[in-house]
Amino acid sequence: MNREHPKFSVIIPAYNEEKFLPRLLDSIAVARANYSGGAKAIEVIVADNDSTDGTAALAAAAGAQVVTVTKRRIAAARNGGSQKAKGEILCFIDADSAIHPRTFAAIEEAINEGSTVAGATGVKLERRSLGLMFTYCLAMTMVWLMRMDTGVVFCRREDFETIGGYDENRLYAEDVAFLLAMRSLGRTRGQRLGRLRGVKALASTRKFDQFGDWHLFWMMAVGVKSLFTGNWNDKKFADRYWYNSGR
Repeated sequence: MNREHPKFSVIIPAYNEEKFLPRLLDSIAVARANYSGGAKAIEVIVADNDSTDGTAALAAAAGAQVVTVTKRRIAAARNGGSQKAKGEILCFIDADSAIHPRTFAAIEEAINEGSTVAGATGVKLERRSLGLMFTYCLAMTMVWLMRMDTGVVFCRREDFETIGGYDENRLYAEDVAFLLAMRSLGRTRGQRLGRLRGVKALASTRKFDQFGDWHLFWMMAVGVKSLFTGNWNDKKFADRYWYNSGR
């Protein structure tokens, strides 16, 4: 692959993701094949966040560029991958996801239109239950109010650099802080956050499998507490849910 002038850089933070990463990489390969600008316009970077399994070897065998990031923070992994990226447009996606075949065309259209500073594709869940659907509906209410979504999150490289990337001082909610910073940047020039239609990524439900289909409600309580205290570094909570969650 010619990495000199790619259009897109897909950055995947990954810690012990050898089980789920192949699904994501396969979906990216399909999306690259569907992109009219050609597969070489898209580079794939796996930011290996000090994995102890075969994540790095698997990613390299699939043709991805592997960047080792030893600082065990999700924000650091995203930033570490972006430092090696050469694309005009940066795309961030979790390793346990899968992307839509038309993802890159949709992102390119949103960026070229000019009114979008950054955005996301949104997600659909890989399984359903009453708890999951209730949680999804609640989450979508917040999405509509805030215009901040998840899935494949994208922005221009120069804008990423302007806001300083993801906040590595946070153990969690760095993705929310990132989009808030992007929204503030966009307002200075009449741009907004974008929510794409028709290209939702597939979101893993493994956290619901592990903690229960209604667990997001106790998580929200922690989030509200952090919002009022300004403390986004509850290590016990972060370790249980993200950093030492059994992988």
